[in-house]
Amino acid sequence: MQKTYAAITAVNGYVPDYVLTNKELETMVDTNDEWITSRTGIKERRILKGEGLGTSDMAVPAVEGLLKKRGITADELELIIFCTTTPDMPFPATANILAAKIGATKAWGYDLQAACSGFLFGLATGASYIESGRYKKVLVIGGDKMSSIINYEDRATCIIFGDGCGCALLEPNEQGFGIIDSVLKSDGSGAPYLHMKAGGSVKPASHESIDAHEHFAYQEGQTVFKFAVTNMADVAAEVMERNALEADDVAWLVPHQANKRIIDATANRTGLSADKVIVNIERYGNTTNGTIPLCLWEWEDKFKKGDNLILAAFGGGFTWGAMYIKWAY
Repeated sequence: MQKTYAAITAVNGYVPDYVLTNKELETMVDTNDEWITSRTGIKERRILKGEGLGTSDMAVPAVEGLLKKRGITADELELIIFCTTTPDMPFPATANILAAKIGATKAWGYDLQAACSGFLFGLATGASYIESGRYKKVLVIGGDKMSSIINYEDRATCIIFGDGCGCALLEPNEQGFGIIDSVLKSDGSGAPYLHMKAGGSVKPASHESIDAHEHFAYQEGQTVFKFAVTNMADVAAEVMERNALEADDVAWLVPHQANKRIIDATANRTGLSADKVIVNIERYGNTTNGTIPLCLWEWEDKFKKGDNLILAAFGGGFTWGAMYIKWAY
């Protein structure tokens, strides 16, 4: 009996129209284009504008485009895993809100929160449902409206993040294509260095917390950078070593788009040349859960059936991981 793998059979993405450039940020905080570009690699990012719009509103066009590509309808979806740090609201799950918006009446779903590693964790979770034989169509979404939790007076964070959403459909495959292996890790002792101080059960919203700007993302940049630059690179190398993959065997490295220097360190650690590394951070910034699926979406036409892909991510909390995928189409 052949092993069943969870293969990605379609990907799609969506980014908002509004472009927030480094030049515009210069008018908002004490920074400049050269400083931002040299330290992060970011030139611009997309921002979701409009009253009452949330993360699910970016997911709708992303998912509808995916369904059209795959030639299926929303009511064929069985499970929706929505990986997000910025849900539409604390409850109900944004996965359920999205299901209602797209007409996925037969799917159940939930949100998954692992900061910037969420989409990778979501793929691994979705793969388990496929491999068990329980479901045949699992939709994994990674999306965030980071602008909703960013203080545009804090130059440490406002230069980094943008809004965007991507998605992937997982289906069974018995020809050896799909998600082959993953190495996933977390370390809660990193929480003080990248988190949101208020809005949870420890510190519910109050006049004081709002006045103190504690409902925005907080980051100690140097600490996070040092941890990320080592661990994201190490885990990418680990998943390659576990599967006896050399640099020549890997067609593409798909890294989380947090910082160009972290991406370069991961490429160097795995021995992959720059032409094998997918980078779009200069146009979108860090869309948190959206970075990896947006990369898959933008490079989809360059992938060939059987290509070996290494996905790698690092997120607040801390969370990090890498995944080996054999592309299925």
